[in-house]
Amino acid sequence: MTLVESFLLALALCVDSFVVSTTSAFKSKMPYSRGLLLAFVLAIFQGLFPLLGALLGGAFKEVASAVDHWIAFGLLLIVGGKMIWDAFHDDKDDATLDVTQIGTMCLLGVATSIDAFVVGIGFGLSSTRWETLVTVLVIFVVTFVVSVVGVFLGKRNIPVPEKAATVLAGIVLIALGTYTLLQHTLL
Repeated sequence: MTLVESFLLALALCVDSFVVSTTSAFKSKMPYSRGLLLAFVLAIFQGLFPLLGALLGGAFKEVASAVDHWIAFGLLLIVGGKMIWDAFHDDKDDATLDVTQIGTMCLLGVATSIDAFVVGIGFGLSSTRWETLVTVLVIFVVTFVVSVVGVFLGKRNIPVPEKAATVLAGIVLIALGTYTLLQHTLL
């Protein structure tokens, strides 16, 4: 996986962290220090989950080496398709959570990173350990930066086009999966 692919993957995966950080900062009026902590927690989970997924995928790499590109394509297609579906069909409840508490931040970190775990399985099957580590680091950094921007926007009451961002993220994941498949089948 190239650095550009890692960056695009990171952007697609961190959309939900961006939305969570923006709405959390807006609804709770948290101080910037708590916003930075939220961004850090979201980035930790967003980086940790694909690493765990890659470790799982890597354990089956030799068994699945003949079809790893198909598995990666399928996983990215499913996650990307689900993101697009959720953009139009997700019923979000406005349950009140105290997002300034570390436990709640961790729950939000897990909730926003489950798709990253699934994607991690795919690149654990098709990427080297070095590529995996670089990708995980890129995901962490991009998620942190994007989440900090989200906190800033939320504190300033600037609306975020959540549906458009989620659809775009889903399209990017599907495109990355398609690119991976074509790269292995046509070359």
